Amino acid sequence: MAGQVKHNKIFSSIRPDWKLAKLLFSLPRKNTDSLIGAVAKILEEEGIRLVDSTIFLKPLLPEPGVLTKRAPNEHEAGDIAYGHNIARQIAAMDIGQTVVISDQACIAVEAMEGTDETISRASRIAAGKALTVVKVSKPKQDMRFDVPVVGLPTIEQMKTSGATALAVDAGRTLLFDREKLIDMANACGIAIQAIAVESVMEPKAVLKGINKE
Repeated sequence: MAGQVKHNKIFSSIRPDWKLAKLLFSLPRKNTDSLIGAVAKILEEEGIRLVDSTIFLKPLLPEPGVLTKRAPNEHEAGDIAYGHNIARQIAAMDIGQTVVISDQACIAVEAMEGTDETISRASRIAAGKALTVVKVSKPKQDMRFDVPVVGLPTIEQMKTSGATALAVDAGRTLLFDREKLIDMANACGIAIQAIAVESVMEPKAVLKGINKE
């Protein structure tokens, strides 16, 4: 499976066929894992086995470290550490995967609207403030679907919104158009850091990792 999961479509005017209607009715919860997990189960019952969606996209999964010319500064590192712990918790609850932080205050939390809309909302709330974006995978991320993705539109939205730093999970985040994405970030002065999933984020630990680069 590939592509964005637009959760809000379950509230749209789209009329599902009988199989999907039956599926939706049977689910006690309609979060990502429940919805797509149920679809995966139906596919398997029909002989279609889903595999790791990144199996042919490994070059797009970043290794731990700073990906841009500029590393996060001390202030941004503090926001990354603070935001990483919050993002981990909302991801564990299957609410969203992105938070937007400014001065170690959580400005916006992603739900069904997606990363770019979350960043845009944060810019309206904290007008003029520098923002840091933290996007994580779920603690038990199923790599068959809904793997975190960052693309050129996200960097463009960050530029428009005054976001100066981005942190993502190393090995579990797809960077579409990776070279162009990093070039655009460099041109915009945006710092991007990929964090080892097993890391316990503390500001000093973030800076220590940056200094090694």
